[in-house]
Amino acid sequence: MAIIKSSKVRELTEAELQSKLFEYQKELNTERGVLAAGGRASNPGKLKQLRKSVARVLTIVHERKLGIVRKAKASPKKEEAKKPAEAKKSEEKKQ
Repeated sequence: MAIIKSSKVRELTEAELQSKLFEYQKELNTERGVLAAGGRASNPGKLKQLRKSVARVLTIVHERKLGIVRKAKASPKKEEAKKPAEAKKSEEKKQ
């Protein structure tokens, strides 16, 4: 499974979140079972990706349960563009 970004997870419905969580946990348990039996992981980085994906889904499920709404972060370019405009406005107000 590929890494799923938080923005994509937030777009999913509750039922889709539960199914994704089940898929990720099942795959994680399978990979851990292979390692515990003395086998080798097909992709060593996959375990870390799966753990993080499970954590992302669980975090967003918990946020929804608590009623927390997250906003998308503004890109750094937009913030830099705003700073000069804000500086100009503050200078105009001072005069």
